[in-house]
Amino acid sequence: LNGYLIIIRVSSSFYSRHGRISVLIFTFLSLEETGEYNLFKAFHTDTLILNLNRLSKLFLCEFCLKYMKSKNILLRHGKKCGWFHPPANEIYRRKDLSVFEVDGNISKIYCQNLCLLAKLFLDHKTLYYDVEPFLFYVLTKNDEKGCHLVGYFSKEKLCQQKYNVSCIMIMPQYQRQGFGRFLIDFSYLLSRKEGQAGSPEKPLSDLGRVSYLAYWKSVIWEYLHCHPEKEISIKAMSRATGMCPHDIATILQHHSMIDRRKEKSVSVPELLSLSLLLAFVQRRCLVF
Repeated sequence: LNGYLIIIRVSSSFYSRHGRISVLIFTFLSLEETGEYNLFKAFHTDTLILNLNRLSKLFLCEFCLKYMKSKNILLRHGKKCGWFHPPANEIYRRKDLSVFEVDGNISKIYCQNLCLLAKLFLDHKTLYYDVEPFLFYVLTKNDEKGCHLVGYFSKEKLCQQKYNVSCIMIMPQYQRQGFGRFLIDFSYLLSRKEGQAGSPEKPLSDLGRVSYLAYWKSVIWEYLHCHPEKEISIKAMSRATGMCPHDIATILQHHSMIDRRKEKSVSVPELLSLSLLLAFVQRRCLVF
């Protein structure tokens, strides 16, 4: 089953006024070679109520993300699926990486399946089916067999709060390789192209807060290294980076770099060595 994901499922059922309902508890096995399959573990398991019979396994097509009851159905599906990449326009490509912009209103089923898959790894995710107001930016790693899902982030098409990320997820086998940072950076690139500052949807999860604080810090340090002026405007920094002024101020205040006599300027302390900043940037910034 090369090119497909296999999900092990523990099921239970209960009775309601609508009849018997199966409760699906999805979980991935740990990353290891098990025969010819690569299986991995979800960080969070959750229950999804579906009207399905008791199953020991649930099978997913890697490309269209449809889930099926048996291996035979999956094999038949693989012969007629015809999908080798997300159902959208490719808006970025470099080497073996691509980003596709998927409209939730056009590719509704794909986006719903993507959200259900993401729920296995995000304990705070609550949105599954209301995907029409969102755009999904899907990152893939490409080879001769197709475009393999690495991760994605979603954003609202029209958001009054100017959030540039609603949800972000990286598949477990691609984590700790810089792909999360890549998607965060890509979201700010879109914000700069739109000519407005962006920020992730609040409140952030614990893992999301750690990731964004690390990203904000490295971007600000890089900006300070490239602009050695004694005083720097937060507004100018926001225009250059696409970051929300409030997020910039959060990092600067944490490091006591705000000149309170001039509320909108950044005072770079002499004790803050630019060589140390550059070393931090070179260590943290990953370029694809």
